[in-house]
Amino acid sequence: MLPLLLVWFTLVSLNQPGICLQHRQQLQPVLLPNGCDDKCGRLHIPFPFHLNTSCASVSNAFHLSCLNSTTLYLHIGIQSYRVLDFFSDGILVDFPGTGSSTCRQYNGLNSFNFAGNDNLGISDDNVIGLYDCEDSSLCKADCETNELPDCDGNRSGALACCYPLSDHSNWHSGDGFSSFAKFGCRGISSWVVPRGTNSGKRGVKLEWAIPRNKSQGLCASNAVMVSATTVEAGVRCSCQDGLVGDGFANGLGCFKSCIKEGQEAYGGECDNSPKRSQRKLVIVAGVLAPVFILASLFLFLCILKRPVKSGAFDIDQAHYHSTISFRKACRTRLFSYRELDEATRGFDDGQKLVDGTNGTIHAGVLGDGSHIAVQKVQCENERDLIHVLSRIELLSAVLHRNLARLLGCCIESGYTLMVSYEYPANGTLEEHLHNNSGQEFGLDWYKRLSIAAETASILAYLQCEISPPIFHHGLKSSGYIFLDVGFSVKVAGFALLCSSSTTGPLVQKNDVYDFGLLLLEIISGSKHSDMPSLALQKIKSGKLEEIVDPSLYYHEQPIFRREQIEIVADIATRCLLFGGDGKIGMVDVAKELFHLAKESTDGGSKKGSALEETFSNSSLLQMISMSPDSVHLPRIAGPV
Repeated sequence: MLPLLLVWFTLVSLNQPGICLQHRQQLQPVLLPNGCDDKCGRLHIPFPFHLNTSCASVSNAFHLSCLNSTTLYLHIGIQSYRVLDFFSDGILVDFPGTGSSTCRQYNGLNSFNFAGNDNLGISDDNVIGLYDCEDSSLCKADCETNELPDCDGNRSGALACCYPLSDHSNWHSGDGFSSFAKFGCRGISSWVVPRGTNSGKRGVKLEWAIPRNKSQGLCASNAVMVSATTVEAGVRCSCQDGLVGDGFANGLGCFKSCIKEGQEAYGGECDNSPKRSQRKLVIVAGVLAPVFILASLFLFLCILKRPVKSGAFDIDQAHYHSTISFRKACRTRLFSYRELDEATRGFDDGQKLVDGTNGTIHAGVLGDGSHIAVQKVQCENERDLIHVLSRIELLSAVLHRNLARLLGCCIESGYTLMVSYEYPANGTLEEHLHNNSGQEFGLDWYKRLSIAAETASILAYLQCEISPPIFHHGLKSSGYIFLDVGFSVKVAGFALLCSSSTTGPLVQKNDVYDFGLLLLEIISGSKHSDMPSLALQKIKSGKLEEIVDPSLYYHEQPIFRREQIEIVADIATRCLLFGGDGKIGMVDVAKELFHLAKESTDGGSKKGSALEETFSNSSLLQMISMSPDSVHLPRIAGPV
């Protein structure tokens, strides 16, 4: 009976995500050979990479060469990189000049001189080892816990300095490794550490993508288009949950995956003969039924004996049964409920930043001293949970200087999900507008205008450059807009639970309306419920100065600055009046605020370049940079 019981446990564990989730996290998505079944040495080559130019692909940039039928190379310009492995979103290569049988402990800082192009970029899944650095301020202690193998395959000793590219404080997408020269570093090594793991593999991972302007008809009918992380305006195709394949219409597409007679099978092979399947089902059920009863009793007794903290939920014991992987959705850290509970002092009301339609957000401090903001979302059922996880997966794939970095996730008992964001040192915009930050002086007009421009820009970017578009749906100055030490915006607290049917024009209009309210709060320093109607009356009657924040000293401002305040008030009015019928969108708003803020910074401030950096990786930059006079926008008639 004991062997049968062990067999039953094995069968159950294969079908219970909560039991085997700890092991499944190590599995990579299924990578199938391309349509030509290309192979070089031990490596099977997945789409879109190929050896034969006649093999279906999407770009010659993914053409590889195989030397002596053993060693695979990727060619970028005149440089060749030895291919070590493939990922669903990237390719692992060695430093140039490294032979198939050699391994260098570290390389020269300029030995890897590729930074990126339209199809490839250095992935932020890489963890960098740096040597002989004169300035150690870039070194990060949190990456030292990763298992980083040495040349002989054993774990390397403690690195003098390591830096995860996902940190983005000293390295940004599009930068090459030579950017570390400013810290006086002379040597470099690299490992790829897939998200959700701490095991590295030597080499440099390059993310691959297709330019968005060449993406028409790119994806198969049962696949979705996703944005690249480090390739400018790049996209890929990804199969819908429950399917495998490359997702491309010109590739293998997407199809079912199953285990058939102990072997992995795909597509039509998963359609068993009904009679044979029924006969097997009867036999298996007859054998396993009594075993199931005994095992269930055994598990029930174990559960009774196991001490469980009320309200706690351990992800490694999760009973999550959807086809969406929680670890796939939450690409970064998996928090335990206890960590977030202690960080927020038991989700104390004193730590609450906002309680809105997008859930509650509490401020907290982790055990290592890191400040975080925790958004708690209550799902009604598993369907809601699946939807929320898909939204988290989409958000975690977006890297933008004005988007609060998603640090990790946690599922509490039931269907309560918590998402933690970075919480910058300067707190929320509300604290500064209402002078709750403890500063002697509030925000001056220059900072307020920059904050407005950056907020409009990130909203426009998420709505127009991300596929599918991301809407906020509930923007507020309290717990949704954070400020870093340089008063740059970090937006958080997105609507994770709004139904997919609302992610269209209606939500976009709501975002525009909410932004209009935010502009009024930036101008007035007040968020009273009657502010919209009062502001509209004052603006129409030419008495704007009566609602301007007294700390701005409106009458003491130079004429050009008073004109700026009036223009922003005009934009706010149009957001409130015309946002609802689509006559003004976030791109229109961002365009005007971008130019207005840039006019204030052309005297040499770094803030001007920072505003342009908001769109530096986006085709929206050209649109935003156009003169606002070239686009007709309805304006509110003032007093005659």
